[in-house]
Amino acid sequence: MRFATSILIAATLGCAFVWLSSDARAEDRIKPYGENPFYWQYQGESVLLLGGSWQDNLFNHPDGLEEHLDTLAEAGGNYVRNTMSTREPGNLWPFVEVEDGLFDLDQLNEPYWERFEAFLDLTLERDIIVQIEVWDPHDYHADPNIGWRVNPFNPVNNVNYTAGESGLPETVDHRPGPEPTPHPMWRTPPTLDDNPLVLGYQKAIVDRMLDIAMPYPHVLYCMSNEMGERHEWSDYWAAHIHARASDAGFEVYVSDMRRNEDVSHPDHRHMYSKPDLYTFVDVSQNNTHSGQLHFDRIQFVRDQLKNHGVRPINHNKIYSIRGGHSEAIQRFFRIVFGGGASARFHRPYPIEDAGQMYAETRWGLGLHPTAQQAIRSARMAADAFPLVNTEPRNDLLEDREPNEAYCLAQPGEAYAVYFPNGGQVTLDVSAAQGRPLDVRWLDISHSEWREARNIDAAETLELTAPSEDHWAVLILVRQ
Repeated sequence: MRFATSILIAATLGCAFVWLSSDARAEDRIKPYGENPFYWQYQGESVLLLGGSWQDNLFNHPDGLEEHLDTLAEAGGNYVRNTMSTREPGNLWPFVEVEDGLFDLDQLNEPYWERFEAFLDLTLERDIIVQIEVWDPHDYHADPNIGWRVNPFNPVNNVNYTAGESGLPETVDHRPGPEPTPHPMWRTPPTLDDNPLVLGYQKAIVDRMLDIAMPYPHVLYCMSNEMGERHEWSDYWAAHIHARASDAGFEVYVSDMRRNEDVSHPDHRHMYSKPDLYTFVDVSQNNTHSGQLHFDRIQFVRDQLKNHGVRPINHNKIYSIRGGHSEAIQRFFRIVFGGGASARFHRPYPIEDAGQMYAETRWGLGLHPTAQQAIRSARMAADAFPLVNTEPRNDLLEDREPNEAYCLAQPGEAYAVYFPNGGQVTLDVSAAQGRPLDVRWLDISHSEWREARNIDAAETLELTAPSEDHWAVLILVRQ
């Protein structure tokens, strides 16, 4: 089904949008939740974004895509990542290949863009929010699969410019990293090297993406994947997307994904300090950390945003590295219980076979059955609990060891506690003022509720997880 509630016409690539009509109300689009902008809202209601998927660039892997999205939705998932990327054999490029391995950057490859639009249609039909990553540095550096060697922007691979004319190298022998690289591909804006020739072709594909994506109500925009280049690059594209949206009468939400794993690094602080430019934040690289440190750094980001402008905090990649699958599940639930707006399991790299789209690797759980179970359990908890009215409140837990338990609470109204591996803590429920409590345990590993108990509140409540496994307990105060 095409998104037919809006009509968008662009006479030529790169021109301003012409907004003709719309039945889609602005409040139905994805946007920060009005009553608590640490969370998102969609179609006028608050929403927690939960996901896991097989590939980064899902649109460029159409085989089995519809069934994959159905599986995600059936598990309670509503969030996917999509890099505008050509990373594996069989993926299409955005430009027309006029000869074997030789591209014309003045001609856009319609099948590539048709795949992208079809992907947006499929996700819209299933109410799955798409976070686009506009640029992926791995496509433009040394890479064992694709990379700069065959990239159309490489002067040896197109009919439009030479290395001398473009200032771009014919060989790049380094990978992207957390610090700026010598690659001039990332210095084309006027605030850097001011390379209008290459920038014009870069804008051509970004503007075509926007022509297609902007009318859809379920799209978020992240400038890059694991970007370590200078901020002027990401700032330029964030401002460009905001300007295009403003011209079209839309409001869109923009972030960047920085490569540095330390969310207190100046690389990240730059994003926190610019709430008008970066209207949500993505701290996916924090998910290389484990245990209490992982949670504490999420709280650091929340504190930064309280000072600079509260926005949703997305986590578009949850790794299995440095801890394995159990740690990946813990990361997923520490994000939810840490007040995160989104949580998604990273893909099972390097699996490229569509027949293995439910496999897992040391890199990520993707949409493996274990990931599906976690998504299902998190959705069950979120549906039964006033999540967006709460905040992280580990201060209400007594006798707590590091990484033993995590609390979300609206004191006097609702409490939820997550146990990563069993444990026992004391919860301060004094704000309930002795009113009755409904207590229910969720077996996360099996997505099963235990029978609810009704008890009279005292000053504190002793909580002991039923086993050494992932558990959550919800406590609702009866009015």
